[in-house]
Amino acid sequence: MNYAEKILGKAIVSQGLKYVSGNPEENLPKILSLGEKIAIRQIDKENIRKIRQLMEDPNNNWRKFAITLLTRIDPHIREKTAGNFFVNACLLGNPTQYKLSEKYDINVPWAILIDPTAACNLKCVGCWAGEYNQKDALDYDTLDRVIGEAEELGIFFTIFSGGEPTVRKKDLIKLAEAHPDSVFLAFTNGTLIDDEFIKEVKRVGNLAFAVSIDGFEETTDARRGNKVYQRVMTAMEKMRDAGIIFGFSTTYMRGNIDEVSSDEFVDLMIEKGCIFGWYFTYVPVGRDADPTMMATPTERAKMYKRINEIRNTKPIFVLDFWNDGEYAYGCIAGGRRYLHINANGDVEPCAFVHYATCNIKDTSLLDALKSPLMMEYRRHQPFNENMLRPCPLIDNPEALQHMVHASGAHSTQMGDPEDIDEFYKKIKPHSDAWAKEAEELWKERQEKNKVSNENDEEVAAGVAE
Repeated sequence: MNYAEKILGKAIVSQGLKYVSGNPEENLPKILSLGEKIAIRQIDKENIRKIRQLMEDPNNNWRKFAITLLTRIDPHIREKTAGNFFVNACLLGNPTQYKLSEKYDINVPWAILIDPTAACNLKCVGCWAGEYNQKDALDYDTLDRVIGEAEELGIFFTIFSGGEPTVRKKDLIKLAEAHPDSVFLAFTNGTLIDDEFIKEVKRVGNLAFAVSIDGFEETTDARRGNKVYQRVMTAMEKMRDAGIIFGFSTTYMRGNIDEVSSDEFVDLMIEKGCIFGWYFTYVPVGRDADPTMMATPTERAKMYKRINEIRNTKPIFVLDFWNDGEYAYGCIAGGRRYLHINANGDVEPCAFVHYATCNIKDTSLLDALKSPLMMEYRRHQPFNENMLRPCPLIDNPEALQHMVHASGAHSTQMGDPEDIDEFYKKIKPHSDAWAKEAEELWKERQEKNKVSNENDEEVAAGVAE
């Protein structure tokens, strides 16, 4: 990355935020015009232009969301995170990633997901990391090295999971401080976030959180433990009042779909200060995992439609890790846009795909991206032309089965490793059932896109005349 470009970009962001914050309603569209100037790729310029058009509409939901960000987030955090995320991770990082991807003929991700520890102070029902060896942990020097190697590849977004990453609060702060050009996000159960930790988070400015929650009090406590819900609410309120960036993370499964997608739940999360919501579907990872906890195809289809409704009606940014495949052109794992490193150091294509062919303790991040399993992902992505069936794990399990065998990958599941052929047999009926539902949804989506594109062309023609 060109150092001058980075400094210039951050300077523009810093001054721009100060300018916008004074009168966000009027100045927000203006500052986005500056963003177009520092963008390198044409596609980034076009995306910023589209955002600017949204910000010019006083009734647009995304405009309301942006104003909330500008007025609620602590100024230091806002400036630090905006500079690192939008300039380093996106505008300048993306071109570097694609350049290196072409040079080495490998996937170079936009983000890395890494587990500092497998230890956790809770034992949630159905947790995909529940069978990890809780004694596993990556030492600080390894974490520091991997993040440094990521930055050299143009990757300035590191996500922590686990286990419970805040078990190692001091190391999280130390890493954020040691890598001031990166932005960090920690998936957390929220129960260890206290006043002292919040003070340190504000000081470093480049650490945000995704707080896990499964619905309202009864549902959350049933899965996570007695009084966990109230502890989560307290943590959210403390972070909101301190101006920290955070959102909620929830797993939708059979029976809780309506609850976690309800207006009441989403409105509560917004009230508590969440600026984003990340939805995951339950995946039966592990030999003893229960497939009956998975959302039914009808429920998954319902969630797909509901998430898009929330986007158009609520001032919060929501994502669906599986159903948003159409926006990412399929699966993002295997280093295409992200990968996972567990607390034992195994480099996995995805947090839910517990197979690997190398370990970060004895290889560099660059060499890990060249490993057999990652190269299998690169050769086969996308795994389906239907972008509502993006995943090789639960949507196209025959693809994962093939890649594991072809690469010679081993199971990283602790204690009782799950053979890929056994997993295939377990998940295939669900995959087949979803395929039928997804086919109808995809046809419907394609027809809507066709009509929308035709309308855009008519508008463009009218403007030209």
